[in-house]
Amino acid sequence: MTVQLPAPDEPLRMIAVHAHPDDESSKGAGSTARYAREGVEVTVITATGGERGDVLNPRLRDDPEITPATLPGIRRREMQRAQEILGVGHEWLGFVDSGLPEGDPLPPLPEGSFASLPVEEAARPLVEAVRRLRPHVMTTYDENGGYPHPDHIQVNRISLAAFDLAADPGFAPELGEPWEIAKLYYINGFHRQRFSAVSRHLRAEGAPNEELEQMLQRYDESHDRLLTTRIDVREYLGIRDDALRAHATQVDPDGPFFRISHDAEIAAWGTEDYELHISRIGVKLPERDLFAGLRHESVEARP
Repeated sequence: MTVQLPAPDEPLRMIAVHAHPDDESSKGAGSTARYAREGVEVTVITATGGERGDVLNPRLRDDPEITPATLPGIRRREMQRAQEILGVGHEWLGFVDSGLPEGDPLPPLPEGSFASLPVEEAARPLVEAVRRLRPHVMTTYDENGGYPHPDHIQVNRISLAAFDLAADPGFAPELGEPWEIAKLYYINGFHRQRFSAVSRHLRAEGAPNEELEQMLQRYDESHDRLLTTRIDVREYLGIRDDALRAHATQVDPDGPFFRISHDAEIAAWGTEDYELHISRIGVKLPERDLFAGLRHESVEARP
């Protein structure tokens, strides 16, 4: 089949696939907030409920209202608030958090958890969502998950599978009419180039960030990904932070994520960064827009 390009009066559409509630606010949130406010139909898709995550906010660790029984509902309410702040649509795939296994050797994944499932089985609800929402762009994690959490790695696997399977008319016709996504991006939010630039700026201003300096000493620059696409999010950093703080059980509001000023971020870098992993249309790199080649004035389909 042929990529169906947007008509002149048709809104652009994108889906951002994430593993847990809060990931959408720490990875690519400035971009989704910007595109939503520019009229793009943005849908965040969360694979799991985050049921096995820890309570990372020290102010809430001893809260008697937060228990293993109540945490799933709390995470859902936090996600709803973050969604409202970002201004995006949101859907759950309905899988159970796999947790982050620890030990040597690592213990097996919990039976029936998201990362324990066969990829094609776990991809089915995402295929259905793609065929129904008909996005032009998908964002997801790289093959290492951005960091090696089993649910993040599984998100990469099901995203790549759904990218292909949603377009295959022979696969699960009961899940809807086939749809070809034009472009698939990896979110490259955490990389040495950005952190080095911010660190240099802070040192030049006479206000070095010790935590950032220590992190850079441990950072393996060979793990940096290709940056093909940079989205200007300077006006959306406050929205990003507010959305992340909405996940109150998941983040320390006084933690290192919030200790770098917006002024420093804007002066040193100011973009959220992506790697164009697959494109079914012609592209010209580098890009400043996830929808480059899809906006009506510059549409050019690859044969």
